[in-house]
This record gives sequence, structure tokens and C-alpha cells, in this order.
Amino acid sequence: MVRRRQRERSVWEVVLPDAEKLWPEALRRIDQLIDDEALVEVIAEALERRWPQSRRRGRVGTPAEVVLRMLVLKHLYHWSYAELEQEVRANLVSRAFCRLSCDATPDEKTILKIAQALGPTVIGRLHQRVVQLAITAGVTAGRRLRVDTTVVETNIHYPTDSSLLTDGVRVVTRTLKRIEAVIGRGRRAVRNRLRSAQRRGFEIKACARSPKTRDGLVRSYRRLLATTRAVLRDADTMTRRVGHRLRTVGARTRRRLTRLRAQVQAVRPLLRRVITQTTARVLGGDTHVTDKVMSLFEPHTEGIRKGKIVKPTEFGKLVTIQEAEHQIVTAYTVHRKRPADSTLWEPALEAHVQTFGRAPDLATADRGFASAANEQAAIDRGVRRVVLPRPGPKSPARRTYERQRWFRRGQIWRVGCEGRISVLKRRHGLQRCLYHGHDGMERWVGLGVTANNLLVIARHLGPP
Repeated sequence: MVRRRQRERSVWEVVLPDAEKLWPEALRRIDQLIDDEALVEVIAEALERRWPQSRRRGRVGTPAEVVLRMLVLKHLYHWSYAELEQEVRANLVSRAFCRLSCDATPDEKTILKIAQALGPTVIGRLHQRVVQLAITAGVTAGRRLRVDTTVVETNIHYPTDSSLLTDGVRVVTRTLKRIEAVIGRGRRAVRNRLRSAQRRGFEIKACARSPKTRDGLVRSYRRLLATTRAVLRDADTMTRRVGHRLRTVGARTRRRLTRLRAQVQAVRPLLRRVITQTTARVLGGDTHVTDKVMSLFEPHTEGIRKGKIVKPTEFGKLVTIQEAEHQIVTAYTVHRKRPADSTLWEPALEAHVQTFGRAPDLATADRGFASAANEQAAIDRGVRRVVLPRPGPKSPARRTYERQRWFRRGQIWRVGCEGRISVLKRRHGLQRCLYHGHDGMERWVGLGVTANNLLVIARHLGPP
């Protein structure tokens, strides 16, 4: 059964009359900000949709208010779920912030399951409500807009062809062994080829260090590809056996076999794509294979080159971050496929108008967004000053235009978006997403941006 708030206030008001002095000022103001009925209602509605009768029946669950505050606390300080449980359980201020009083602290798995049930749409509604709180408090009025993109990495190792093939051999063999333990071995047992794959991986790493060992590298890759194909043949055979046995086993065993077969069927097409791209790159010399698989566990990962010297290629998803004045992130977008930066300008303007009901007076972005069409699109929407520096050689008239004082001041203000992205990555965890899947990436980014906005609003408002 879903509850919105705790029934009673904190017992610490009686035990420790001066406990308020322990609170950090920013956390106290955030506590007042999220004591908002609309925020709690967003969480409560999502929890009520988990089961048909959650509103009236069932065991009393974690209150929506506690869920909201624990998620804010987690992404405010970039804690893991285990660290969140430990801090809330042991820390007086954290317990008071989460409105737990003398109640039991929800364990890490409970909060994890609830966070997964909320979904990216709910997190987006939370973010929009926090932006509305910033507008109501007078922190931002939408007079300025700056847009930039960044890459949020997925939680994967560096994707080499040999490591992807070895991962596939390990995962498929492990699952086949589990199936074999349930239905028994057939005419021959499932062979564990992981040690052979790992040896080939070591050989490939040794050969890759020297350009003179090309023949040895190709030979090791051929043997690794043959091992992987043999594992896939075993997977095909075991999948057919499972299909035959599902008719005769009990309900519990049927559910387990169905789950294991689904795991094999999810990995097989990805592993075949890895074989195809490895064959094309190593044996065919084609290094520009389209739609490469970067991870078997996070298949939505893309390889994105942003021109950085230290890290030429980043593996994750492209995220658009747009800000208004006073560093309030008004919108974010996690793109399923990397678009060109120039195509993101008009959607950013539309999102700004939808949020504030008006176009900004100043709109700026970096050179990747610049084009004559984008400038005209901003002017048509009522933007008075469009700061989009053109790349490449410029005409004398364009150079004179970009040297105007307002244009250069707009460029200086735009640079602050780089600093905000840096803060989001260092303080709120947007350097690397620890949630799974594309929906997990959207939840991770949304919660990090929401925590950042709450902290910015709290610091701007000053002492209560």
C-alpha cells in the first residue's frame, strides 16, 4: 500500500532540542524546497502504478516522501545505494532529512527497485517541477539560454574485439552450464571453452604491441573466432533442447528455463555482430564498420569522438544540457543515436519557450551549433541576441559582427556551460552512468541534474 508521507515528525526534536544546529545550510534549504506536495505526488502516482491495487491493498510500503528524499540525497552526494543506506541509518541529519524518525531505514535493494520502477518519464516530471520551483522563487526568468553537449559514459571496460569475444564466450558458456544443470546433459556435455578464449586474448594483447607480429595477431584472432562460433553452435543446440523440455517440466522449472533461454537469445545476435565486425576489421582491414557493438552488457553504448586529446573516443551516450541564468539546467536530453550538434539548436529553443512561455533575450552555443539557418530560427522566435560563432574562415563583415561587445560577452557567458558540465560530472556522477540500459541512463542523468538544480536554488536563496 502506498503512503505519501510519514505519520509523525522526528523524535529528535524531543531528544535533541538543538539538533537543527547540525544541519548544513544548503541541505536545510533543500529540505524546505522539496517539502512540496507536487513533488511527492509525482512519486506517489508512480508507486501506485506498480501494482493494480497498490493504493488500497498490500503491505505498507516506503512512503513516497522518503523515496524522494533518499534519491535526492543519493545523487546530491553521489553515493551508491549501499552508502546511502549506511549514511541514512547512522547519520542523524540524514535521517531527519529523509523523514525517517524512529522507523526502519529502507535497505539498498528496496530503494534500488523503487528507483527502477519510477522510470525516466517520472524523473523528467520531477526535474520540470524543480525548474518551476526555481522560476517561482525568482532564481531564473529564462532571459538567457546556453546549450552544450557532453558524453556520459556507460559502465563498461574498454571495448576491444578480443575482449568482446571473450565476454561472449564467458557469458554464453555460463548460462549454458546453468541450463544443463536443470535439464541434464545430452549426448555430450557443454564444453567450457573459456580458458582457450582467454589464452587467445593474452596472445592478441602480446602481438598488438608490435606491428611486426601481424601474422601472429591474425592467427590468434582466427582461433578465437572459431572458439566463439563453436560456443554459438552449442547455444543453438541447447536452445532447441530447452524448447522441447518446456512441455514436460513443472511450472517453476519452466519459468527458470524460459529466463535462461531468454538470456542466451539476447546475447546471441550481439555476439554474431561482434564476430562480423571483428572479421571485417582484422581479416578484411575495414576499420569503419557501421553500428559497432561496444558492449554485450550495455549494447546501447556508442563510440563518440569529441576531439579531446586525453580521451579521443568516449563510450556512452550523447547528452544535451541547456541552462538559463544562475546556472539552472532547464532541460536535458539523452540521445539514442548521436545527432549533429547543429540539429539540436531548434529543439533547445522550443524547450525553452515551453518552459518559460517566452524566447530568451540571449541564446548562445558553441561553433558546432552555428549555421545561418539556426541564427534565423532564433531570430524568428524572438531572440534579440544570437551568439553562434561561425567555424572556419570568416568574411570581413562576419568578423566585424562577431567582434561586437555584446557578442563577445555572450561568448564569455557561454563558457560557463563547460564549468556546469564539469560540476555535474564531478559532484553528481554524470562522468559515468551506473544504471543499466538507455532508460537507466535517462534516470541517472535526470536525477543528477535535479540534485544539481536543488543545490543551486538553495545557494541562491541564501539563509532561510
